[in-house]
Amino acid sequence: MIQVMKKHLFTLCLIFIAGTSYAGENDSLYLSLSKRIDNRSLYVQQKEQIILNLKQLLTFDKLPLRQIYDFNTQLYEEYKKYQSDSAVHYLLKNKEIANQLGIEELLQETQLKLAYLYSVRGMYIEAQDILKNIDKNKLSASLLPAYYDACSTFYNYYELSTNSYQYSKSEQYRDSLLLTLDKQTLQYRIARAAQLLYTNQPVESYLLSLLDDTSDKNTERGLIAYYLGYMYRLEAKTDLSEKYYIISAIADVENSIKENASFRALATIYFEAGDIDKAHKFMQLAVDDAVFCNVRFRMNEMSTAYPVISAAYQAKEKRQKHNLQISLVVISILLLSLAAGILYIYRQFKRLSVMRKELYRTNLQLSRLNDDLTVTNNQLQESNHIKEEYIAHFFDLCSAYIDKLENYRKMLNKYASNRQIDELVNSLRSSDFIENEREELYKKFDVIFLNLYPTFVEEFNAMQIPEEQITLRRGELLNTELRIFALIRLGITDSMKIAGFLRYSISTIYNYRVKARNNAIIPREQFEEAVMKIGNDRARQT
Repeated sequence: MIQVMKKHLFTLCLIFIAGTSYAGENDSLYLSLSKRIDNRSLYVQQKEQIILNLKQLLTFDKLPLRQIYDFNTQLYEEYKKYQSDSAVHYLLKNKEIANQLGIEELLQETQLKLAYLYSVRGMYIEAQDILKNIDKNKLSASLLPAYYDACSTFYNYYELSTNSYQYSKSEQYRDSLLLTLDKQTLQYRIARAAQLLYTNQPVESYLLSLLDDTSDKNTERGLIAYYLGYMYRLEAKTDLSEKYYIISAIADVENSIKENASFRALATIYFEAGDIDKAHKFMQLAVDDAVFCNVRFRMNEMSTAYPVISAAYQAKEKRQKHNLQISLVVISILLLSLAAGILYIYRQFKRLSVMRKELYRTNLQLSRLNDDLTVTNNQLQESNHIKEEYIAHFFDLCSAYIDKLENYRKMLNKYASNRQIDELVNSLRSSDFIENEREELYKKFDVIFLNLYPTFVEEFNAMQIPEEQITLRRGELLNTELRIFALIRLGITDSMKIAGFLRYSISTIYNYRVKARNNAIIPREQFEEAVMKIGNDRARQT
């Protein structure tokens, strides 16, 4: 029991894999067919060019009638499955030429071709009249295949058009045709395939071999592939049937065969599969080709299927139109909602833009305040730094002066104790002590100041014109002019206080300041402000 189940499961897997393979292959073939359909005007141009070249040969003067007959025959072959009216036209011309030449065999050949063509076009009365008036016993051996082929074709199409699918007479004439044909010819092999197919004999391998032996440019390739599609359809192998109907259609399009059955067969398959769009597409192609070729049989053949497929397509279009209308209503509502949303968002963005502008202005104000605060902080840091430095030096100076005063007191006390009145008087009258202490004070000031602002001299000179820059004497740290602006740098801008510190008159201090401003390379009114900024970077770092 388990073995049987495994066997059935394996079989199902094989069927599934095969089905998937065929489906993928059919999709690829369908794309190939669609590309050829899109470019079929190119194939028609190639066909028309061949026909035009043949017609140009007929324009030469004084062509022999027999050569004209041969050119007309070639044009018939080109038009036979392309445009039947033109094919009939050139056969009728050949009929006249055969009568003019008085060659019975040529007339019989033309008549047999006309009978074949009338049968294909559905002109059964005309075809039957021609065949009745031909005595097969008077035909040459070379024309017998054409006679049996014309008879078989007539009864085949006639029985199809009258819905009598027995093919009795058609098969009889096909049997006779096979007896008269060379078994190596393609015509024989195709006729043999049709015999096997319509008598329900195994024909698959025969047809596959026949298809492999024909190239894409062979005009009979489409018919062979169609037989394969028809055979698989009888066997209910839909994927294989679709595959070979597509191959048939590809061959028909490439060879510009308008008298074809592949499009109609594909339309039927797709309709049964529920693919209305493809069914309508191929049915419309089949109708267009039948009308172009003017094959009445093909048009009659589609008279039942076309209205059904067309009605289904229109019903689908109606449903799609209804769904589209609903979709449009929904989309309209969504668009209105979207418009309202966009309007709301726009207003919000507008409000946000106003808020951003306000925020930007506020940020600018904050930035300016931060800058001012930074400057103030820097100034405070600098001021604190100066205070720290000066407080330390102030205590050192005070301590030193206390020591000096104590020593000076002891010296005076000694003079007094020893009653050295002259020395005491001389010491009290002398200003050397004060001058020495003043010079010492200035030196300490210079040291302390340059310790705070070591680049002061260089930066000050950089703001003066070259010829007025200050050159210090050997051993000097600052001179009087530099000490004036050093005090200004420390925030002492009052000339009176500067004069008191340096022991100069106010006018002297004023003249120094005016001279420095006049020699500056920057605007005069900005000079002392620039002096106040000397050493700022170092002050921030410390």
